[in-house]
Amino acid sequence: MLIPGDSVRPDPDALLARMRAQEAQARRGRLKIFFGASAGVGKTCAMLMAAQAAQEQGTALIVGVVETHGRADTEAMARELAQLPPRMLPYKDRMLPEFDLDAALAFGAQHPGALILVDELAHSNVAGSRHPKRWQDVEELLDTGLDVWTTMNVQHLESLNDIVSGITGIRVWETVPDHLFDNADEVVVVDLPPDELLTRLKEGKVYLRPQAERAAGHFFRKGNLLALRELALRRTADRVDDEMRAYRRAGAIQPIWANREALLACIGPGAHAEKVVRTCARLAAQLSVPWHAVHVETPATLQLPAARYDHALRVLKLAQELGATTATLSAPDAATALVRYARENNLARLVLGRRARPRWFWQQSLTERIAHAADDLDVLQVALPAATRAAAPTPPPHAGQTPTWPWQGYAAAVLACLAMTVLAAPLNELLELSNIVLLYLLVVVGVGLYFGRGPAVLAAFLGVGLFDFYFVVPRFSFAVSDVQYLLTFSVMLVVALVVGQLTAGLKVQAEAATQREHRVRSLYDMSRDLSAALLPEQVAAIGARFLLAEFGAQSTLLAADDNDHLQALPGGRAAVDMGVAQWAYDRGEAAGHGTHTLPSSPCLVVPLKAPMRLRGVLALQPSDTRPWGPEQRRLLDTCASLLAISLERIHYIDVARVSTVQIESERLRNSLLSTISHDLRTPLASLVGLAETLDLTPPALSDAQREVTEAIKASALRMNALVNKLLDMARLQSGVVQLHRAWQPLEEVVGSALAACAPSLAGRDIRTALPHDLPLLHLDAVLMERVLVNLLENAAKFTPPGSAIVIGAQARSNDVLITVDDHGPGLPNGREERIFEKFERGQRESATPGVGLGLAICRAIVLAHGGRIYGENRIQDGQTCGARFAMVLPRGEPPTDDGTEPREPA
Repeated sequence: MLIPGDSVRPDPDALLARMRAQEAQARRGRLKIFFGASAGVGKTCAMLMAAQAAQEQGTALIVGVVETHGRADTEAMARELAQLPPRMLPYKDRMLPEFDLDAALAFGAQHPGALILVDELAHSNVAGSRHPKRWQDVEELLDTGLDVWTTMNVQHLESLNDIVSGITGIRVWETVPDHLFDNADEVVVVDLPPDELLTRLKEGKVYLRPQAERAAGHFFRKGNLLALRELALRRTADRVDDEMRAYRRAGAIQPIWANREALLACIGPGAHAEKVVRTCARLAAQLSVPWHAVHVETPATLQLPAARYDHALRVLKLAQELGATTATLSAPDAATALVRYARENNLARLVLGRRARPRWFWQQSLTERIAHAADDLDVLQVALPAATRAAAPTPPPHAGQTPTWPWQGYAAAVLACLAMTVLAAPLNELLELSNIVLLYLLVVVGVGLYFGRGPAVLAAFLGVGLFDFYFVVPRFSFAVSDVQYLLTFSVMLVVALVVGQLTAGLKVQAEAATQREHRVRSLYDMSRDLSAALLPEQVAAIGARFLLAEFGAQSTLLAADDNDHLQALPGGRAAVDMGVAQWAYDRGEAAGHGTHTLPSSPCLVVPLKAPMRLRGVLALQPSDTRPWGPEQRRLLDTCASLLAISLERIHYIDVARVSTVQIESERLRNSLLSTISHDLRTPLASLVGLAETLDLTPPALSDAQREVTEAIKASALRMNALVNKLLDMARLQSGVVQLHRAWQPLEEVVGSALAACAPSLAGRDIRTALPHDLPLLHLDAVLMERVLVNLLENAAKFTPPGSAIVIGAQARSNDVLITVDDHGPGLPNGREERIFEKFERGQRESATPGVGLGLAICRAIVLAHGGRIYGENRIQDGQTCGARFAMVLPRGEPPTDDGTEPREPA
């Protein structure tokens, strides 16, 4: 029984939480986002115009950063407002302007509650900034109480990133978390029709001419703009809808606001429920509106046979598959629960089956009770066949399931009333009749508490009859000597019925609350145990205990390795079909028992989806074949999510441990290299100097002595070259080497490298195939010369004497390919990549001098230039005819004669 006004009474805990949230929001600054479908719709201009109007009204504001992209009108509007000077940060060999967060915070300290304009919320900051993302700068400004106005496009929302990339074919790497957009105090949509936007693009009002031409051929196509425009408007509409629902909850507003169409399908235990769901699904599809499906568990439905209850759960699952938001409610009255759910979710239309009139004239149908409780709800009735309305057939029970009948409760009610009559008979002379009435009411309460509503009603009628027959004069007769006893019987019957109904209803609510509390406590215990797990086997054991206790199901956890192969963890008791498990893992969908994929399998296989990737699958073998309802599936999905997160946490703990060991090993190796190389350079220089001095000291050396002196000098020089490579590797690994880039012709770098290694290339046929139209490259000529020298010396070491070496180059659209080809035995198969690692050699046991650092140095230098290097074998007529080392360097735009600034390579 509901207390009058109970449905609208606010929850004290919710009120307290709302007050705390409002206090925190009051201390925080306000965020206003100018939101658009794409670049060029006028977000920055709209923000600057609004800022000018706010400044005229006396608002203290300053422009933190504004991206004009060279547009004259935007620059003119920005100059009319005070601006913070940018912070210059080094990036490679140039200085780039960035938003000065500290200056903005200082301005805010001088002007509390001031307004800061921060353009392009999704921007990535230059390395060396306090935060890697600009939206994190905005968060810090808001936390200090400053108001912020900013701009962003729909493609920068994290949740829509994959959708936008699928539409445009371009992956956007700069994203903003959805919570920042959803929690913004105000979102202003800046919209522009696609045709007008394309016109602005052609006129150079979005990007400069060269960039605008590239954009028009890729991102800025009319189809892309239409789709992005729809995404932006829909996302904004969803945000406004969330705000409206939050306002309704905060104000405890009961009447439905029919501002957005939505349907609610009411699912009962009868055979007509499936038709109601399918009809509601068709209506929702025709109207393009969301819809919900709800099943209400009342004391009456809980007394139904298990087969009919399972049928309701199957229909609820069907609604979920058809796209509905499903829920199972526990309440003593279905009409009250449906009205409350509709008002909480602002659902204006309910869809029910049209049923026959109740058996008794004083009873009301569910439709009439809903109409009486909420006159602002529309009720749509689905026509049902006459046979269905007359008697809804009970679905057949599952295999192995025995039908249950509620006769035990009614028998207990009869026995309890007879027992109370026997106990009260000796007390007839000692107690007043009113006290004996209370004893019968106690029986009704007990029967209602243990056996439900139907037996309680029987106990009420039987108690009145027995009380009249055995205790009211004349005794042992249903005749009444005093008319006042008729009133006593009536009151007794009404009170017994009401008490029995209340007791049965409270029992249902108590059981539902107990089940929810048990589930929450079990999930809490499971999450607490998982947080302490350090091995995948422990995760599997914890999950198996939870699943056995909650679902009565045996389980097996299969974890995925780095090659996406599933391996069953020890302790699993479910018989897993590896084919079903691999299918569920590959597609990220549930399969097996209770699904539409391989339903004959005895196990249900659920993928373990972690934030980063799939971590495996969970296989469950239920103890019976009864279907699981949406509540149980949600509980299972929550369990699977906790298991996946735990497996991912353990994985990254291992990764962090291995990375720490590698970092420390690398640091120790670099320190050792640096120390040894510095300590060796002095004695090596002394050896070279002593050898040269010995050769010049009179008397003249004999031929044998001069040969020994030259051998000492050559060995010292080779050792000195090795030490220089060790020093170069240590400097490159420590990151202290700065590139001194300049726009250089490749021909000069190649010529310098050939001259530097001329002694080691003596007697070889050196060919160069450099086209005349090669562009200038933005590189460090000294380091790139070192790369070519190492490659040429490497070719001279591992190829036959006198064989040819060819240096080639090719200009491509975005990069330049440089190759060094030899005519030797080629690279070892399978080790083309490993030879670029430190101390790796082409042949493990070889008399060829070297320690395997030349190619490692080459890769470090090329990576520092933003390129890549790789090796491969050259194949001719099915045979290896030599090795090829290829470098790919980014191609930029060199400076022009008109003084235009060069563009960095991508």
